[in-house]
Amino acid sequence: MTTSKPRSLDWLLDDLIERLPDVRFAIVLSTDGLLLGQCGSMDQPDAERFGAMASTLHGVARSAGAHFDVGGVCQTVVELDEAVLFITAAGENACLALLTVETANMGMVAYEMNQTVQRVGAHLSVDARPTLDEAGARKP
Repeated sequence: MTTSKPRSLDWLLDDLIERLPDVRFAIVLSTDGLLLGQCGSMDQPDAERFGAMASTLHGVARSAGAHFDVGGVCQTVVELDEAVLFITAAGENACLALLTVETANMGMVAYEMNQTVQRVGAHLSVDARPTLDEAGARKP
């Protein structure tokens, strides 16, 4: 799925990668997986795929919180053999996702992500997309 997006968030992601040398890739996405911004080191197809994966993982975490009635999800962290994936809520209906090397300082990455979200979270928020009712008509 190809989306058009404003390039205004890309500088923010490149700056985050510059400050955190262990971060390989960074994107901003809507909670339903639409790419809103990407770092310069990622091509469009990989960034869109990363957005879909991050949306799915963060959605599973949100579902767990709702199912067990323990609140929303603040951050999703997935430790892989050679990398760590961080997904942080970033304003209304948006997430910030990073992929780091496995030796990254996880506390520092989480801190910097949260600082970034606090500084610019209002600009990262997106409106929820309308859904369809049982008859197939748009619901607000």
